Amino acid sequence: MTYLLLSVLSSTVIFVVFRLYKKYNVNTLQAIVVNYFIACTVGFFGYIEGSDLSHVPSEKWFPGALMLGALFISVFNLAAITTQKSGLSVVAVATKMSVAIPVLFGIFLYNESLGFLKLTGIILALAAVYLTSIKTKDGISIKPKNLIYPLLVFLGSGIIDTSIKYLETTYVSKTDVGLFSSTIFATAGLIGIIILTVQAIMGKLEFNFRNILGGIALGIPNYFSIYFLVMALRSEGFESSTIFTINHVAIVAVSTLLGIVLFKEELLRKNWIGLALAVLSIILVANSAI
Repeated sequence: MTYLLLSVLSSTVIFVVFRLYKKYNVNTLQAIVVNYFIACTVGFFGYIEGSDLSHVPSEKWFPGALMLGALFISVFNLAAITTQKSGLSVVAVATKMSVAIPVLFGIFLYNESLGFLKLTGIILALAAVYLTSIKTKDGISIKPKNLIYPLLVFLGSGIIDTSIKYLETTYVSKTDVGLFSSTIFATAGLIGIIILTVQAIMGKLEFNFRNILGGIALGIPNYFSIYFLVMALRSEGFESSTIFTINHVAIVAVSTLLGIVLFKEELLRKNWIGLALAVLSIILVANSAI
């Protein structure tokens, strides 16, 4: 559970950093690209044994890491489009509700348990995610023509979590977790460089040093959010469906509470109900694993 807690805390720091981007007018795309290289560097110097990387392309997990890197930055761009067209709440719901995909994956592919407590906890978790993510009294509204964007964010986010579980179970050795994580971030960063280069050629790139600082601030917790999640998935006694459910709901709950404390956010009644359901769902899912 220690790794799971550290993953939740790392992901929550990401939330705080993103909130600060708006305050300090940080270009999110540029900071995201820098963040990927920072995350890669953190993994390389702190969590990779040996300096010979020539064997990386021959690793069985390498194609999957490339795919995940491409998905990372693709889902980010889709989330940005969704935010512009339908609002931040829609993105929050699509991203966090995607936990249903790896949970179902674990239950049906790995024959993980699904008792009454766990099933109830998962249902409450999904309700909690929805209620805590909606920041307006009227709920969310999506135009039919824009429905494809949150749907792709939902599928992309779910595929990322599912792929991480599959790769770490099937191909990634314990000593390769750092290298695996760094390869994902390096791939996403290189694709980001291509995007920024195209923007520069089109004359749409405006660079500012604070974007680098923003990327550094994001890259460190971003690396650990993935590293600790992979390590949590390797913990004995907890199934992946349990880990993913607790991880997603805890991030939502802690981020919401930090929003109140640090950014003076005001919660609606539905948000408070969502927080209560989040706590209850974590208790139920955790107890189902005992």
